[in-house]
Amino acid sequence: MKEHAKQRGKKQKRGEASSGTRWAVTAFGMAVCISAVLGLVSESVLSGAGTAVALFILILFIALGILFDIIGVAVTAADPRPFHSMAAHGEKGAKESLMLLNNASRVSSVCNDVVGDICGIVSGTTSAVIVLRLQQALNIHTVLLSVGVTALISGLTIGGKALGKPVAIKQSTRVVYLAGRFLHVFHF
Repeated sequence: MKEHAKQRGKKQKRGEASSGTRWAVTAFGMAVCISAVLGLVSESVLSGAGTAVALFILILFIALGILFDIIGVAVTAADPRPFHSMAAHGEKGAKESLMLLNNASRVSSVCNDVVGDICGIVSGTTSAVIVLRLQQALNIHTVLLSVGVTALISGLTIGGKALGKPVAIKQSTRVVYLAGRFLHVFHF
């Protein structure tokens, strides 16, 4: 009897490990696809755009990274009980919010790691384009401009995420519900 329980426990651990491996492979595939799409879009927009458009794209990607960081933190901090009540009353977005909460570790991984890191990488690429254009426009060829722009972008990203985390924790129910409402629009 004990031997059977040990075997079942080993099979469950192997199943958990293969599930973790599957998720890692899925996350890898998602990261490659999303990164390729966002990279292609930003490259095509930046190729013929001026410095102002490049700055707008940079701010957009920084804001997107901060927004997804807030969602990723809120999903891990939110209590599912209010959403069960909302779903019982048929409120739009409640079922989607519960889906997010039931998959909190994966949602957090996608929001914080996949989307957040991709936004950081695209921001870095965009900042390189901005630095190159500023160097050409100002006829300045110094590493200080590149260091200054990189430091500013890092500060904005990290500072924005630092401001967003307390909001995500204190307003986790609201953040998750808004994300659920957004997903509900695409629910068929």
